[in-house]
Amino acid sequence: MSVLEALDSWPVDNVAAAIVTTEGVVAHGDTARIYELASVTKLLVAEAVLVAVEEGAVELDDAAGPPGATIAHLLAHASGLAFDKREVEAPVGEKRIYSSAGFEVLAETVEAATEIAFADYLAEGVCAPLGLSSTTLDGPAGHGARSSVDDLAALAAELLQPRLLSSDLADSAHSVWFPGLDGFVPGYGKHKPNDWGLGFEIRSHKSPHWTGTRNSPSTFGHFGQSGTYLWVDPELAAACVVLTDRPFGAWAKPLWTEFNDAVVDTLVADD
Repeated sequence: MSVLEALDSWPVDNVAAAIVTTEGVVAHGDTARIYELASVTKLLVAEAVLVAVEEGAVELDDAAGPPGATIAHLLAHASGLAFDKREVEAPVGEKRIYSSAGFEVLAETVEAATEIAFADYLAEGVCAPLGLSSTTLDGPAGHGARSSVDDLAALAAELLQPRLLSSDLADSAHSVWFPGLDGFVPGYGKHKPNDWGLGFEIRSHKSPHWTGTRNSPSTFGHFGQSGTYLWVDPELAAACVVLTDRPFGAWAKPLWTEFNDAVVDTLVADD
């Protein structure tokens, strides 16, 4: 797919990418290279937590985090926990406070319920069945994973056509939870509302945004401060993964939007 060749002009040392559809994967660059995922880690962690829900090890309404908060609140950044500290900054369910600390609490909650170290649970419950052979969680559950485009393309295919989760749970996780909450998307400012699913950011009508202007409102996924992202657009039945080794910054915003718009245009033209 020629649209991927635009990545070669990006101001990064290394970049790899994949466009995933129900018909297969078109990739670019060294797709086996390992990259730091930063907050794209949250997609893997959320999937593992949802597998624990599917298996009955935990429930979405189980208490976790600050008093009154649940696993669902933590997944949807509605628990009131601060970004990087386990301090309460708002009442439960009143603001969308993006919290990496909350994902650490999620990992500990699943670990306590299953009596399996969370990194091992992720490896056994998500990585092994999906064949994610290069994916590891070596640091905090909010931002400490490493992976490759090959692996994240397989994760994207799972998000498009779930096998690990029931369709009901997957559809629920990829939809807005606790609607109407305002909050900040790191690097992109405050949004009213700042829609989020269960670990997956929902594009909705946010502007500016790290996906393209042509992505549908139902698009979900995550980006990372390490210069990485993965989005799934259900209306296109397609997903896109891009991993780089340059931290997110001003360089990324116009290039990501331009590239994602080109990907959507290509997918629509090929439909």
